[in-house]
Amino acid sequence: MEEAVRAILAALGEDPGREGLRRTPARVSESLLDLTRGYRESIEEILENAVFPDPSQALVLVKDIPFYSLCEHHLLPFFGKAHVAYIPDGRLMGLSKVPRILEHFARRLQVQERLTEQVADTIAHALKPRGLGVVLEATHLCMVMRGVQKEGSQATTSALRGTFLSDPRARAEFLSLIGNRTGTR
Repeated sequence: MEEAVRAILAALGEDPGREGLRRTPARVSESLLDLTRGYRESIEEILENAVFPDPSQALVLVKDIPFYSLCEHHLLPFFGKAHVAYIPDGRLMGLSKVPRILEHFARRLQVQERLTEQVADTIAHALKPRGLGVVLEATHLCMVMRGVQKEGSQATTSALRGTFLSDPRARAEFLSLIGNRTGTR
C-alpha cells in the first residue's frame, strides 16, 4: 500500500522523498487500515452474548450516535449521527452493541444507503423485534469539498421494519423522539 501512495503522490506532481512526505505513505497505510477495520472484524463476535431474553415491550432508542465512514466512490469521509430504535419481542440487546454494530459497518468503504440497511438488517436478524427504525444523517465531503460544493448539505437515510413501517403512530413516536430531524411526518 505504501508504494501505491508514493505513486499517487508522484502522480499529483509531488516528490514523495521530500521531508514533509517521507513518512506519508506509512501514515496513509496505517490510517486506511484503521478506517477500514470493519473488514477484519467479526459481527458474530460483536454480537456474542449481546442478546438476552426479557419480556419488556418498551421502545428502546439509542440516538445521536456519531459515526465516520469513507465514501466508496471518492474515498472521502462522510460522517454524522445515527438513531436506532426497536420495539422488543421477548429479546433485548445490550445498549453498547448498537453503536458497535454501526461502527463495524461504518469502518468499511461505504455508501450511506447500504450502511443504513446493514445496521437495520443485523439488528433485525439478532433480535427479531416487533419494530425497528434506523435513521442516519450525514455530511459527505465528496459533496462539500468537491463536485457540487454545497457546504451544510446533509443526507438522511432511513430503514424501517415491522411496526415502524406499518403503524403510523409507532413511526411518529420514533421520529418525535429523535427530534423529527428527517422532516417526515
